[in-house]
Amino acid sequence: MEKAYQIAGIDVHKKMLAVVVTDAARVGEFRFERRKFGAGAGDLRLLEAWLAEQGVKEVVMESTAQYWKPVWQALEGGYKLELAQAQSNKAPKGRKRDFADAERLARRYVAGELILSFVPSEEQRLWRTMTRSKQRLTRDRVRLQA
Repeated sequence: MEKAYQIAGIDVHKKMLAVVVTDAARVGEFRFERRKFGAGAGDLRLLEAWLAEQGVKEVVMESTAQYWKPVWQALEGGYKLELAQAQSNKAPKGRKRDFADAERLARRYVAGELILSFVPSEEQRLWRTMTRSKQRLTRDRVRLQA
């Protein structure tokens, strides 16, 4: 039996990813598959394989720092990716719980309650990097000539 429409919620940390997968088309109570992954290159390959095995179509992730970038790059092209702003997935006061955060992220994404960040396409990010590098080199050359 094929799963209807699987989505993944990922709470991204520096060295760990809390990942949950659920059926977005399910009516009523969500049921989550949970799994923890490391943040290294090998771990990201395992994450991608697990998401494919689960039949995931969309991935929503949250990170308060830049730790989401390697995860995004590893999954780009195979999934519809979204980056949620941390404030829109804020938990009630209390102790931080990674899987609960990832589950809340997935539920709020399905409900359309998250504020999503704009992430430029891979080509646009490449052009930005090249432009910034050129500006930096020009600035350094002018500084050295002075």
